[in-house]
Amino acid sequence: MSIHPQVIEKEGKKEFVVLPYEEFLAIKESLEDYEDLKDLREAKVAEGDARTTPLSDLRTDLLSE
Repeated sequence: MSIHPQVIEKEGKKEFVVLPYEEFLAIKESLEDYEDLKDLREAKVAEGDARTTPLSDLRTDLLSE
């Protein structure tokens, strides 16, 4: 990803950064994806060796009802 920030200074110090809106959206989406991945990894660790049911078994059970 390539970004094109514009730095705005106040009294000679860098104070703000302005990004093109499309770049902001891309960064926001990447951060949301990262948070989702982090949550997934934490959930997998928390579940540990919990029993699971394969999707194919669920389909069979649901279709037989």
